[in-house]
Amino acid sequence: MKQKIGFIGLGIMGQHMSANLLKAGYKVVVYDILTGNLEKIVALGAEAGKSAADVARRSDLVISMVPDSPDVEQVALGKDGIIEAARPGLIYIDMSSILPGVASKVAETLSARGVRCLDAPVSGGETGAQNATLSIMVGGAIELLEEVRPVLESLGKTITHCGGNGTGQTVKACNQIQVAMNFIGMAEAFVLGAKAGVDPAVILKVLSGGYAQTRVMDVRGPRLIQGDFAPGFKSKFHLKDLNIILETARTLNVPLQAAPIAYALYQKLVEAGRGDLDHSAVITILEDMAGVQARTHSKE
Repeated sequence: MKQKIGFIGLGIMGQHMSANLLKAGYKVVVYDILTGNLEKIVALGAEAGKSAADVARRSDLVISMVPDSPDVEQVALGKDGIIEAARPGLIYIDMSSILPGVASKVAETLSARGVRCLDAPVSGGETGAQNATLSIMVGGAIELLEEVRPVLESLGKTITHCGGNGTGQTVKACNQIQVAMNFIGMAEAFVLGAKAGVDPAVILKVLSGGYAQTRVMDVRGPRLIQGDFAPGFKSKFHLKDLNIILETARTLNVPLQAAPIAYALYQKLVEAGRGDLDHSAVITILEDMAGVQARTHSKE
């Protein structure tokens, strides 16, 4: 018999992920602080929860997908949180992107109440969530990962055990460094070419066919040159992830050089009021600085 799954956090990613669990035949109890998000998934067949604690009481396994470390602490350990329904046998998987230290703290605290925990952040953006092709980075006991693998396979295509609790979040931080660099590198290439009078569509075609080709370019490049910044992953959340990266680097005494530059660019993007645009919108800051538009037309 399939486990009953609780899902907390129904934003851009969580809506698709919970819908995919329903498609896979799981009974799902959902909760979100925004009633509109909740109603969308209930309309697909999910049960509505009243709080994180209520979801945990009614579920065998609880997944959370919320914006930041304080949100996870509230969902897991706060008032009306999972801890109030903690019991031996309950499984908790946090799929948010948060500080590794917070993931370890949550796992340690809930484990003392008998809850088995994994941190399992994802990569792949809205497209990956929608198509159930996410890359999932898992921290925690490998035996627990194998137990819940069928659930995770309803959400993602690549599921990798990274080590103990917190390591999934460390690997996600590494992922977000690379993604930021890819977006900034692509943006700088387009802006430089546009300033020299080259059609951005030509630059995209050439770069996509050679050593510069990346997954970021394949997915977002065509949209970027059309000025389509509808969010697959919001810029303000990538800024949050870059803050996690820098905080983790400080804790480990790792002198990162490029990540602070990426942080500064995304900070400017958010300060310019563009934080709800896709993270590919970092090109707009470079365009502002260069005095050129490296897009065929704009939908901003």
